Amino acid sequence: MTDDVIYDWSGNSVAEAPKLRFPNIHDETLRDGMQSPSVTDPSIERKFEIARLIATMGIYSISIGLPGAGQRAVDDATALAELVRDEKLPLALGAACRTHPNDINPIIDISQKTGMPIEVMAFLGSSPIRMMAEKWDEDRLEKLTREAVRMGVKESLPTSFVTEDTVRSSPDTLRRLFTAAVEEGADRLILCDTVGAAAPHGVKALVSWTLKLLEELGARDRVRVDFHGHNDRSMALANTMAAIEAGCDRVHGTMLGIGERVGNTSTDQLLVNLKLHGVDMPALDALAEVIELVSDGGDWPIPWNYPVFGRDAFRTATGVHAAAVIKALKMGDTDLADRIYSGVPASWFGRKQEIGVGPMSGTSNVRWWLHERGLPEDEETVQRIFAKAKGAKESLTDDELHALAVQ
Repeated sequence: MTDDVIYDWSGNSVAEAPKLRFPNIHDETLRDGMQSPSVTDPSIERKFEIARLIATMGIYSISIGLPGAGQRAVDDATALAELVRDEKLPLALGAACRTHPNDINPIIDISQKTGMPIEVMAFLGSSPIRMMAEKWDEDRLEKLTREAVRMGVKESLPTSFVTEDTVRSSPDTLRRLFTAAVEEGADRLILCDTVGAAAPHGVKALVSWTLKLLEELGARDRVRVDFHGHNDRSMALANTMAAIEAGCDRVHGTMLGIGERVGNTSTDQLLVNLKLHGVDMPALDALAEVIELVSDGGDWPIPWNYPVFGRDAFRTATGVHAAAVIKALKMGDTDLADRIYSGVPASWFGRKQEIGVGPMSGTSNVRWWLHERGLPEDEETVQRIFAKAKGAKESLTDDELHALAVQ
């Protein structure tokens, strides 16, 4: 019924809505997510729980870490590969590494030990600013590219060439390095917005340019293209959606968007938006649980205003908003109540619309709060709570409201 009372300018407007599909998704929670300076590296048991849940959501692949970082990274990556092998989880595996044998060899060793093909995701800075800081030239970059890709291909491992800061790299440099990677047998080119500098139109241009280059090289049928975004301009999700629209084969993200600096594209928000866009995709029943696991295991509190999974995502104490939701609930129309002041249906993700009481509330908020809990709704009680709320600086807690209700 709500479709009849909502005019969606994103879907019904003169401007044609983008054609999206459910893409291959590579989840980097257990690698790039752990590189956040404020995240605690979870126990291996917690990582197992996270991987199991990720495997239920149609996500194509996960990163099992950066084994070149040290022995703990090697141990955890090995254990995760064994978990996926032994429990036959439907996940492809990848691991990050510099274009250096010291980083690539541990991936090869783990693959041989576990019998699991692990994608070698070899990264190399390619932007002029990085080249200036490192005192690198293109000859050196091409040499590192060829040697790294050759190592992975020699071991018959899936091998990706990752250009750091791709979005600020020159086409001439990218052409040279991408051509070298393709000639050495790379399976993927991974385009990175490493410092979150891009805007959606720039991402579309980069993806389109890369796909055209692969066609020119006669390699589009065997070489895939990924996009890996960061959120420094708060555009990571929009950029990732733009990459999908432009024809990118696989996109990257992390649960809760955790990662370097302000983080990465949020895998969970990507899934939510694909569903809202009407994309045919697997069920997301486990999404709320995996978010809680990542938050708890990484000592990363979910912001109150975080979309869908934050405490306040479906909670209002504002009188006008609450009154409209309450009227819909009294009509017995939970779908209407779920949409009238929410662009995301709470029920899709195991949540519901919540009515609080605070300084911006009306008496209808108070009455509904009492009604939901089976408490007396007499006028004296309503006015006592209402007066307290109006004199408060913030919404009253459930404990405060209950104490006022039973006086």
